[in-house]
Amino acid sequence: MSEPRPAPTIGQLVLGKQLQTLRERTGMDRNQAAGLLHVAAATVRRMETAEVGFKIPYIEILLRAYGLPEDEVTTFLRLADEANRPGWWQRFHDVLPDWFSGHVSLEEAARTIRGYEPHYVPGLLQTEDYARAVLTYGEVGRGDPARIERHVALRMERQSLLTRSGAPAFWVVLDETVLHRRVGSAAVMRAQLDRLLEATELPNVTLQVAEFAAGHHPGTYSPFVLFRFAVPELPDMVYVEYLTGALYLDDPAEVSEHVEAMDRMVAHAESARRTRQILADFRKEL
Repeated sequence: MSEPRPAPTIGQLVLGKQLQTLRERTGMDRNQAAGLLHVAAATVRRMETAEVGFKIPYIEILLRAYGLPEDEVTTFLRLADEANRPGWWQRFHDVLPDWFSGHVSLEEAARTIRGYEPHYVPGLLQTEDYARAVLTYGEVGRGDPARIERHVALRMERQSLLTRSGAPAFWVVLDETVLHRRVGSAAVMRAQLDRLLEATELPNVTLQVAEFAAGHHPGTYSPFVLFRFAVPELPDMVYVEYLTGALYLDDPAEVSEHVEAMDRMVAHAESARRTRQILADFRKEL
C-alpha cells in the first residue's frame, strides 16, 4: 500500500487555482482539457484542486493550449516545480496524520491565524512538558513513547512560526476551562502559564480569556481556527478538529459565520491587558 499523499503546499493550492482560472477564460471544460493530455477529466480536476503534485509536462501542454505567453509559461513552470517541493513538516510524515498536515501547511502560509480553544492551550503556545502530557493521554500516546516524542518535536518546530521574520498575527480566545484543567503536574502548569505570559509580550500575539463569570458566548460549541492569507487567490479557511479527523471549510457562508462568532467572542472576552492579570493570578495559585 502506498503512503497517503502529503497535504498540498500553499504554492500548489495557488497555482492550481490559477490553472483553473486560465482554463475557464479559454472557455474549455475539464473534459476538453483532459483530451489534450489523453487523461480522464478527474486528473485535471485533481491538478486544479492540488490533490496531486504537478506533472510539469502536463502543465506545459495546458498552459500553451490556454494561450499563455512564452515568458509566463516559463515562470509558471518554475513556480510549479518549486511548489512540488515538500514542506519541512513532511519530515514528520511517519507520525503526522494526513488530515492534520493540511493544518500545518495553512499555518505556514497564513497572514492571520485566529482561534477559539475551550480545552487546551493551543499547540503553538505549549511547552514541551505540557505537550507531552496532552499527547500521552490522547489518542497519539497509546503505549508508544517514541511516537509521542516525535509529535512533541513537530509541535515545538511549528512554534518557530511565531517569532520568524514576517510572522503571522496570532489571536486566540481561551476558555477559562483551559486554565482550570490540570495537565501534568503543578510544575508543568506553572511553566505553561509562564509561557503564556511570555507570549503576550510578542507584538504579533494576542491572548484573551473568556471567563466563566461572563456567561455564554458564541464559541461555546467547539474549538476552531480561522486562516487568512496574503495571497488573494486563497480564500479564508476554517479548521475544525474532531477526535479522528478534521474539517476544512472554505464555503463563504460557513466562513462568514465563524468570523462573526470570533468577532463576537473577542468583544465578549476579557481584554488582553486583563488577560495578563488573570494568567498571573492563576500562576500564583499553583
